[in-house]
Amino acid sequence: MQVILLERVAKLGQMGDVVNVKPGYARNYLLPQGKALRASNDNIKSFEVRKAELEAQNLETRKEAQAVAARLEGETYTVIRQASDGGALYGSVSPRDVADLLEEAGVKIDKRQIVITTPIKLLGLHAAMINLHPEVDVEVGLNVARSVEEAQLQASGKSIQELAAEEEAAAEFEISELFDDIGSAGMDDEGDMRDQGNREDPRDS
Repeated sequence: MQVILLERVAKLGQMGDVVNVKPGYARNYLLPQGKALRASNDNIKSFEVRKAELEAQNLETRKEAQAVAARLEGETYTVIRQASDGGALYGSVSPRDVADLLEEAGVKIDKRQIVITTPIKLLGLHAAMINLHPEVDVEVGLNVARSVEEAQLQASGKSIQELAAEEEAAAEFEISELFDDIGSAGMDDEGDMRDQGNREDPRDS
């Protein structure tokens, strides 16, 4: 099916381009989203009449998107989730979760504008791409942790595996210290018993 694009569409073309697309893609996405029109003679003529208006609208929305992108650039948001000791999440972080986080931060973004290329199913530092405009994308960081404290440690550069290893080492050290204390106490008891055995019984003298 031939359509005329009303805005830039990634990997497809620029505003005003007449392109061939699969009918399903046109019917289910491009046409209902207002990104394109069927490339009939009437629609092409209509586009030429509206071209200046559409370009002005595109410029305005792009400026707004660039302002939002400047606000989000370099930001990292903390996502608190339950997870196993090995760091596997009970579920995953979805675009809706990211949209809710951004809304809490005062930025209204539709979940359909958020792209998570690799499913987030582990604790740690991740990223999400936000399509603010056909010509404006911005990446935000996601710090997925079980607590705010854990998120702070991850932000300092420590992975969940390193944190678990440190906790295990600390636990082993405490256990070894405990056994050392018990061993020392046992030796003291044995010494006391030997001292008592070596003392002369007054009745023997």
